[in-house]
Amino acid sequence: MLIAHISDLHIKSPGRKAYGLVDTARALERTIETLNTRRPRADLLLISGDLVDSGREDEYRQLKALLARLDIPCYLAIGNHDDRATLRTVFGKPHPTGDSEFFQYRQSLGELELIVLDTSHPPASNGHLCASRLNWLASALEQTRAHPVLIMMHHPPFASGIGHMDALRLDEASTHALAQLISGYPNVERILCGHLHRHSLTRFAGSIVQSCPSTAHQVVLDLSADAASAFTLEPPSYLLHHWHPDSGLVSHHALVDSYPGPYPFFDETGRLIE
Repeated sequence: MLIAHISDLHIKSPGRKAYGLVDTARALERTIETLNTRRPRADLLLISGDLVDSGREDEYRQLKALLARLDIPCYLAIGNHDDRATLRTVFGKPHPTGDSEFFQYRQSLGELELIVLDTSHPPASNGHLCASRLNWLASALEQTRAHPVLIMMHHPPFASGIGHMDALRLDEASTHALAQLISGYPNVERILCGHLHRHSLTRFAGSIVQSCPSTAHQVVLDLSADAASAFTLEPPSYLLHHWHPDSGLVSHHALVDSYPGPYPFFDETGRLIE
């Protein structure tokens, strides 16, 4: 199984750019074009939050129109820029297994089980997991104990070293509670996050947690203590997760935009090109 993973789309109202500079809609269009035409094509797409920029209905309708061009099914998570009620108004209830209060649900992916967790904590930008959400997650994990599990949520439960983003990660109490819960389920193959606008990964509670880059703008990779809050227009990118029962989940970081190549290593006689 091949799973594409994108994040932090920050779709604006039609005709508007994020921060007056980033055409997030066109960035998503290019991403969808890439996913539709790559071979082999992914079986499905995960989107780990910050679907739109301001939680507005016209932004979600713009997002829905763009995603209608996608040739594979997609599953959404909610981020701190999103609005639960408005997201439901436009996209509906996410799944029959969904939580009535929060935007979280389970989805079977064949051999894998997907658990989508809601870490949004308005009006704050950081992430939080209340007792209700943790109890729902505990139940979802128990029901999927017999299968390898992917958990998708927006806020990363780790410090990346990018100070201004770490101040907005999943809060310490929630991170501790999540770690205690996850550590009891060795079948959790991966925790997939967004929010950081960069690709990073680390060990977490006996599993691996991995953040996805943005399809639009990336946060500056500055690990100094006084790093400014800033973004760059690095090439938009995404993750491609390859699942096989023998090897588990293997992840690749890919660029959306085209670039020169591929070029052969060997000539037509089989000799290495020097």
